Amino acid sequence: MREIILISFLGPDQPNQFTRLMQVLSAHSLQILDVGQAVIHNQLTLGIVVSSDDQTATALAMKEILILAHDIGLTVRFKPISVTEYNQWVKEGGQTRYIVTALAPELKASHLQAVTQIVSSQGFNIETVTRLSGRPVLDGDDTEAGPKRACVQFSLKGQMLDAAAMRTACLSLSTALNVDVAVQEDNVYRRNRRLVCFDMDSTLIEQEVIDELAIEAGVGAQVAEITERAMQGELDFQQSFRARVALLKGMDASVLPKIAERLTITEGAERLISTLKALGYRTAILSGGFQYFAEHLQAKLGIDEVHANVLDVEDGMVTGEVKGHIVDGARKAHLLMTIAEEMGISLEQAIAVGDGANDLPMLSIAGL
Repeated sequence: MREIILISFLGPDQPNQFTRLMQVLSAHSLQILDVGQAVIHNQLTLGIVVSSDDQTATALAMKEILILAHDIGLTVRFKPISVTEYNQWVKEGGQTRYIVTALAPELKASHLQAVTQIVSSQGFNIETVTRLSGRPVLDGDDTEAGPKRACVQFSLKGQMLDAAAMRTACLSLSTALNVDVAVQEDNVYRRNRRLVCFDMDSTLIEQEVIDELAIEAGVGAQVAEITERAMQGELDFQQSFRARVALLKGMDASVLPKIAERLTITEGAERLISTLKALGYRTAILSGGFQYFAEHLQAKLGIDEVHANVLDVEDGMVTGEVKGHIVDGARKAHLLMTIAEEMGISLEQAIAVGDGANDLPMLSIAGL
């Protein structure tokens, strides 16, 4: 009769523990069906699912495991698993898996609660939680480690109920709590991305350029109100964009370089782009902002290509119009698909980064 047993260990982490445990299981020819280990603050949690048709061998192995666990300071528990339970567990293992990553200067319990609430609303079960960032320093000078940041990754099991709703909820959470949240399917493409497309305003830079232009034109309050409503999805982007640009009519185009120089690049953007370039990624700006400023940022960061709105200027004055296609949400998604097609890659290999309703179409089709 086949026996299946879950063996759980808990205690201080020490060298060679795993090797010694494997020696016992190997000596009695127990089959290993699953294994998982985590160490937090030198505290080991280890689970091993074993199986055998030889009840005598299983009993002897359990006895030796008890003795060894006591010798190396681990608490051990044995839990029998029925063949039916095991087969159901294997069946569930075929479900699609997702990765949700949360990143912020500091991740509080309230942040993780908000993220996991979204996860639960989609019917997912959290299988593993992993810290990707370094441990925070509590005392002394930690400036050598660079800017503070915390990153936690959740591995999920289940079937996505509504991908669009989940991405929208994550985007809203990012805006409300200043936490970046990424959702991706855990598949072969997760480690084989080739293209990264960025929104510009409030993403690669901290400002909304059209607001900066409006300040120079003396219409800051009017434009800011329209911008906010457009970002929240309350207004059609094309209509709101034309209305904002029209308010800039008559502005001296000589202010453009001055505005470009005062734009603040978002913390980490330069390091990110240089790292992506070193790894061979292609990078692009897909912006509902303006080509002039996108090209300024392209020169600073080394972005491969940019697509944004061309502000019409005649005789050194802004006309209040734009040339060519307006880059709205649908246009961003189309551009991402076009670039991916030109590169000969799947959309699963594309990453899209954005912060507003205008970015949702490209965020919804990218692998990450």
